[in-house]
Amino acid sequence: MKVHGRTRLITSWNGLSGNARGSVWLLVAGLLATLMITGIKQVGQRLPVIEILFCRQLLVFLLLTPALLRGFPGVLRTRRAPLHLSRCAVSIVAMLTGFTAVVHLPLAEVTAISFSRAFFATLLAILVLREVVGIRRWSATIVGFVGVLIVVRPGAEGIDIYAVFAVISAALVAGNVIMTKRLAETEGTTTIMVYHAGVLAAAYAVPAWWLWVQPTGVELGLIVVIAVLMSAVQVCMIRGYREAEASAAQPLEYVRLVYAAIIGYLIFAEVPTLWAWAGAALIIASALYTIHRNAIRSRGAN
Repeated sequence: MKVHGRTRLITSWNGLSGNARGSVWLLVAGLLATLMITGIKQVGQRLPVIEILFCRQLLVFLLLTPALLRGFPGVLRTRRAPLHLSRCAVSIVAMLTGFTAVVHLPLAEVTAISFSRAFFATLLAILVLREVVGIRRWSATIVGFVGVLIVVRPGAEGIDIYAVFAVISAALVAGNVIMTKRLAETEGTTTIMVYHAGVLAAAYAVPAWWLWVQPTGVELGLIVVIAVLMSAVQVCMIRGYREAEASAAQPLEYVRLVYAAIIGYLIFAEVPTLWAWAGAALIIASALYTIHRNAIRSRGAN
């Protein structure tokens, strides 16, 4: 009976459209990503962020070890070492600022700010890739920036430094994406991941040792879960974007805001403010319009 039920489930799954299957993968990826940052927030209440990052990157490197050994030494050969190192440097700061923001800000707020990487990507495309951007995409970028300002809410009392960290992280993640795309043109996936995990683990090692706080068994278990969830998120996203069209898949990322609001309320008793929801709405509207315009450009339209 179990085999028959499983066969029927597989048949039903295969009968779905590519967009439907991809949507399921991406919805799962969003949930797992939110659970991952929830774990980071929980562990970060006592352990230094740098220690969490070191443990996570070390575990990721260990998970990559079988692939590294199978492809050694060819997997380490590269003619783009400077770009690998530049990407790692950007990642080091992006993770430090991003994880610190996660620990100190409400989950929904930090998630909303993270969506601003869409318009930072537009700015970087102009500055780095020399793309020509029309008035519509410029307008969407400005709207998204206004949304970030609403969430951050700079005023006479000053700006929350952790909100600034979240914005810096979003900008650096956008830069990381562009560098990853450049590397993917000539480098294999394993090569990119091994260099990234190895360099980051090495970079975090000394400050983690200096600031080390002995984790409890529960905290150590949570760090392992965080590393596993990160790998699972990558797998789900790869499957999702492979199955679904980009224009249909990308908007599903914003469901993470709903996940973050629910989990933040249930676990940390966080209630997003109206300002946070208003800013998030503008950021998401800006990002969705940018995705729409990019889809049009990819089809060769003006």
